[in-house]
Amino acid sequence: MASPVLPSSGVLSPLGLDAVRLAPGFWGDRVRLNREVVIAHCREWMEKEGWIGNFRGALPRRGREFSDSEIYKLLEAMAWADHPALPGLAATVAAAQEDDGYLNTRWSRARYTDLEWGHELYCHGYLIQAGVARLRTHGEDELTRAARRAADHVCRRFAGGGEVCGHPEIEMALVELYRATGAERYLELAAGFVARRGGPALAEIPFGRAYFQDDLPVRQAPVLRGHAVRALYLAAGAVDVAVETGDRGLLEAVEAQWERTVAARTHLTGGMGSRRTDESFGDDFELPPDRAYAETCAGIASIMLAHRLHLATGKVRYAELAERTLYNVLATALALDGRSFFYANPLQVRVPAEPPAGVNHSAEGGLRSAWFDVSCCPNNIARTLASFAAYVATSDADGVQIHHPAAGEIRHGGLVLRVETGYPWSGGVVVRVVSGGAGRISLRVPAWAEGAVVARTGPADPRPRSAPPGYVALDGPWRAGDEIRLDLPMTPRWTFPDPRIDALRGTAAVERGPLVYCAESVGDRPDLAGLTARLAPPVEHVADGVVELEIRASSRPPAGAGWPYGPERRDAGDGEETAVRLVPYHRWGNRGPAAMRVWLPA
Repeated sequence: MASPVLPSSGVLSPLGLDAVRLAPGFWGDRVRLNREVVIAHCREWMEKEGWIGNFRGALPRRGREFSDSEIYKLLEAMAWADHPALPGLAATVAAAQEDDGYLNTRWSRARYTDLEWGHELYCHGYLIQAGVARLRTHGEDELTRAARRAADHVCRRFAGGGEVCGHPEIEMALVELYRATGAERYLELAAGFVARRGGPALAEIPFGRAYFQDDLPVRQAPVLRGHAVRALYLAAGAVDVAVETGDRGLLEAVEAQWERTVAARTHLTGGMGSRRTDESFGDDFELPPDRAYAETCAGIASIMLAHRLHLATGKVRYAELAERTLYNVLATALALDGRSFFYANPLQVRVPAEPPAGVNHSAEGGLRSAWFDVSCCPNNIARTLASFAAYVATSDADGVQIHHPAAGEIRHGGLVLRVETGYPWSGGVVVRVVSGGAGRISLRVPAWAEGAVVARTGPADPRPRSAPPGYVALDGPWRAGDEIRLDLPMTPRWTFPDPRIDALRGTAAVERGPLVYCAESVGDRPDLAGLTARLAPPVEHVADGVVELEIRASSRPPAGAGWPYGPERRDAGDGEETAVRLVPYHRWGNRGPAAMRVWLPA
């Protein structure tokens, strides 16, 4: 089956790319854009910057110590997308592999001398994942053999020791290679890497051991902490190990960490990571909108973790967070034309940023860039979109579950379903039976969709009925022509922060369906710093099929001379009333340099 995650057990089983085919729509359009534009864009930039040339022996070597991993992510994207450029790039990579399976263009003469920062195992992990993707979509070839040789090298070098990589990643890759091949040594080493961390297994650094998640063993950690991508990758690898070894205690430990992280360390968008200095989680309720880092790769890692937990447990809350992050981090990070990207995803940008002339050397700022000197995010976006269909639906002994409404076709057994929807702009989801059969069809009803209604054609259950949040299940048998219609209310809603989030106290945000909205100042739009929202129901406006919202707000003039403090409280709402247009957060920054804010004083 063509899926990036294929656990041998769990409550739910994924339906892969061979069972879910996307049609034009919100996600189908982005998957097509990825295959036609994003993959080529990434390859062109990595050729231009010399990162692919490193595998040809070009001197001097160019790029950061982990730049090899970007080529491997791109190969994975190409594998899932069945991209014609894969064989040529795979041959370039495989030709650089050493006789014992080691493959790294930076560290060949000083292997594993800097486990804290060298990223060698991290890079090997991405190569292995690319090989697994190719194996599941095509079968054995030059790329799969290179990945297997690299994995065997890692097993020989690290089995039975106490070392780990400073950046978790290889744990997931080794488990997936075990699932694809049945070779126990890969699972054993992955379990060893998870167990060793927190021993401690790495040297002390200025950021502290928590940066590497090396301060506590995985089972003892109360919450995700330290570098956000590292923490989420480690947690995902731990779930993989737990599922394959039947380690219920390990799985429950990660579930508890996820619960507290979502409750106290996650932004409204689903973004994770509050601190720019070390790309890390902050303390509980440390969620400043303007200083939020919310790296794109952390959002993707959060989706990966939630997906694994969802498959293992079947609990709907994991699909809820995955959806929030898909629409408000993954979709945000990619420009509408597929040629520029956000690295960080703050919830407020005070000053419009000017576009860089070439490579952006700063991950911060409020403007998508064509390329970064650390371009982990563009290639991560590419491989995630290429495999997106594998996240849409699952199966179990009872039937099929649709977790993310996306236009397309779903096949399971003899059952063929066609999904038609304008989601997330409209709340109607129609599931039409093309080829009938037995089994239950379940659709997820989001937590915000109070008042949802479901109906089906035919004599069995012709009347609409309430569909409370969770899953609405309808049983077969099904005949060709049968239909299920789910109607989700899409009324815009005001959202308020927990008062323990100091940076957000006294503010409000607007959501509609799965989308977070924001105010964006482009051209002569109002100064966002002086806005105070009126909490009246937002008004909808449709422009080119996109739903924008209008609210009323008071507007104060820009700051001038004078002292901004005084003995009396100043009412921020005593200004001139104005109309403010809100756009979906994932669309901001596509019309040029702009200021932006999600949370508005209210």
